[in-house]
Amino acid sequence: MDDKRPLIATYIEASRPFGVVYIGMTNNLYRRGAEHRMGLGEGFARRHGCNILVWYQPVERVTSAIRREKALKRWNRPWKMQLIEDRNPEWRDLYPFLRGEQPDPRRPLEDEDGVAAFLARLEAEARAKGKG
Repeated sequence: MDDKRPLIATYIEASRPFGVVYIGMTNNLYRRGAEHRMGLGEGFARRHGCNILVWYQPVERVTSAIRREKALKRWNRPWKMQLIEDRNPEWRDLYPFLRGEQPDPRRPLEDEDGVAAFLARLEAEARAKGKG
């Protein structure tokens, strides 16, 4: 793990599938993921047992990670759950994959349109449910 270049990322840790979620950003996801597992820190994630890495998005710059973190924290809970479900429907811990210990359990990306396409899908699903 020490020979890897730090991974700047926005990430989501969960207490369990569909449990409490913590959204954060870091300049080194390898280190931060280990800290979550060891229960280090005195904040929200530790109090609520959020130590399962269920989603992350690597970025080039810390400022991008901060922007993404703030945006995700404004999302409502169903959108956050759907974001996780789209790539990691079984809520598998991604930290062993990140460390190179296991294969990637996530679904492949369906498209590269990002947040706009994701939100459009959510709105279409909501409209469809409203008519039914």
